[in-house]
Amino acid sequence: MNIQLIEGQFGTKEAIEIITQMINVKVKYHEQKITQSSNEEDIKFREAKIKRLQKEIHEFRTNLKNTEGTLTLHSIIKIED
Repeated sequence: MNIQLIEGQFGTKEAIEIITQMINVKVKYHEQKITQSSNEEDIKFREAKIKRLQKEIHEFRTNLKNTEGTLTLHSIIKIED
């Protein structure tokens, strides 16, 4: 099963905003799980994921900062058994 999450062309600022907000949702998810967990290994795993996501969004924003025009975004969530 696939869920089409994003499909279309966006201005650079819009694309940055959409991707940033999506990644922030994932970061908040992991932060919430950290506050609910007492397992040190799980906490470290989630903290590493948060750092990776923050690094990726920083690199994404830096790379697109001076880009003008439109960007095509495709985002599909693929669900497998």
